Amino acid sequence: MAEKAGPALTKQLREQDVQFRLLVEGVKDYAIFMLDPEGRVVSWNAGAENIKGYAAEEILGQHFSRFYPPERVAQGWPDYELDVAKEEGRFEDEGWRVRKDGTLFWANVVITALYDQQKRLYGFAKVTRDLTDRQRVHALEEAGRQVNEFLAMLGHELRNPLAPIRNAVSLLRSSTLNAEMTEWARSVIERQVEHLARLVDDLLDVSRITRGKITLRRELLEMSVIVDGAVDSCRALIEARNHTLEILLPAEPLHVEGDLTRLCQVVLNLLNNAAKYTPEGGRIRLAVAREDEQVVIRVQDTGIGISADLLPRVFDLFTQGDSSLDRSEGGLGIGLTLVRRLVEMHGGSVEACSEGPGRGSEFTVRLPRLAAPLQAKGVKDTERPQPAGPLRVLVVDDHRDAAESLVILLRLWGHEVQSAHDGPTALAMAAAYRPDAVLLDIGLPGMNGYEVAERLRELPDWGNVMLVALTGYGQEEDRRRSRAAGFDRHLIKPVDPVRLRSLLASAPVTS
Repeated sequence: MAEKAGPALTKQLREQDVQFRLLVEGVKDYAIFMLDPEGRVVSWNAGAENIKGYAAEEILGQHFSRFYPPERVAQGWPDYELDVAKEEGRFEDEGWRVRKDGTLFWANVVITALYDQQKRLYGFAKVTRDLTDRQRVHALEEAGRQVNEFLAMLGHELRNPLAPIRNAVSLLRSSTLNAEMTEWARSVIERQVEHLARLVDDLLDVSRITRGKITLRRELLEMSVIVDGAVDSCRALIEARNHTLEILLPAEPLHVEGDLTRLCQVVLNLLNNAAKYTPEGGRIRLAVAREDEQVVIRVQDTGIGISADLLPRVFDLFTQGDSSLDRSEGGLGIGLTLVRRLVEMHGGSVEACSEGPGRGSEFTVRLPRLAAPLQAKGVKDTERPQPAGPLRVLVVDDHRDAAESLVILLRLWGHEVQSAHDGPTALAMAAAYRPDAVLLDIGLPGMNGYEVAERLRELPDWGNVMLVALTGYGQEEDRRRSRAAGFDRHLIKPVDPVRLRSLLASAPVTS
C-alpha cells in the first residue's frame, strides 16, 4: 500500500503546486512575485503586471530597486528593506513606488524572507498593494481638516482686531470724549487696521509665491540696510513685550543680490516670530556674519522652543506650535512658510533648531554673498517731493464709507475734492471738474475702473492728469491691466496715508 501511496502523494503535491501557482499568477489586485537573495525578480504575476506596468519578459532578472523613486534608491532603501527582512523574517512599509511609465503610486509592501531546509536564504516573497486611491482620500480628508482649522483660525484672527476697532468707534461717539481718549481711540484703530492689512498681505503673498506669481526686483544690497528696515518695523512689538534685542553686525559690509522689500520681510518675520513666542522680558539676538561665500543671518530667542515632532514641519503652511483655543500669540501660521519660499527664491536656505520646549529657538538663513560693489544699492530715497499746491482731486468708489472717509482726509490735507460712486457719474463729473488727480476704484458696478480710466484718457488734454487705481485687486495681472488702461499708479487697499500723500505731492497741477 505504501508503494502505491507514494506516486499518488507525489501527484497530489504536484497538483497542489500547480493550483497554487495558478492562484498566485491569476491574482490581479496584488503584485505577488519572488526575488532571489540579491533582490532580482524571478517570478511575476498578473497583479504585478497590472500594478507596475511591466510584462514578465521585461522585468525578470532585473533588480527590484527600479520600482523605487531615485531619491529612495540613493538612500539605499531597497537594500535596507531586504536587510530587515533577513534579520526579522519580514518587512512592511508604505510609500511611493514607480510604475514603468514613471508615474508614482502609493504602495503597501510586505517582504518575507524565505529559507530552505538547511536554513539558507532562498530568496524573498514580495506582496505589493496599490493604495493610491486610499491615500488620495486620506489626503483630501486631511486637506479638508486643515482648511476647516484654518478658516476657524482666520475667523478668530480677523475678529480680534475688529473688537477693539468697534470699541474705539463707540468711544468716539461718547459725549464725554476728551483729547486723551480721542488719541487713544485713534491709536487703537490705526494699530488694528495695520494688523488686518498684514494678515491680508501675508495671505496674498503666500498665494502668489505658491503659484509662482511673484517677481523679485533684484538689486545689490548691503545687509545693514536689510537689518535696519526689519528692526524698525518690529521694534514696537519688541518694546511692548519688554524684550532685549541684541544686534551683531560684522565690521565689514556684506552684500547680497535680492529684493530689498522681500529680504526685509524675511528678517522681519523671523524677529516677529521670536518676539511672539518669547515670554515677556526675554532676549532676542540677531546676528549677521560671513561664512565662506555665504551671508548667514541667525535669529535666536529665549522663548518657548519647538518640540521635536513640530520641528520638521515648522516651515509648512498653517503650522503653529500653539493650537489651544485662546491662541494668545495669534497669527495665521504662514510667516515661516513665506520665509522659506522667499529665501529659496534668492538661492538660499533656512533651517530651524531648538533643544525642545522651554529651551528657545534659532533660525538660520544662508544667502549667496556678493563681492562688494562700487556703490551698494538698497538705501531708499527718503526725500519726498514738495507739493506744488492744493490739487483738485476726484475720488471714485462705490463703497460710500471708503469714498467719504478719503474725501475728508484729502480735504484735511488742503486739497479740493469731489466724489462719485459709479463710472458714468465719474466721467461726467471729470469733464466738468477737470481734476489734477483721480483716485479710482477698480471694482465699480456696471462700468469698471479699467473702462473708466480708458474713457478718461480719451478726453482732450488729459495726458498730465494722474490716474491712481485704489483697489483690493493686487495680482500681477491686475497691475498689468491697470497700466494698459492708462493708470499711473496701482495702490492696494487699505492705502498707507503717508504713501498716498507723498504720491499726490508729485502730481502736476494741470490748471
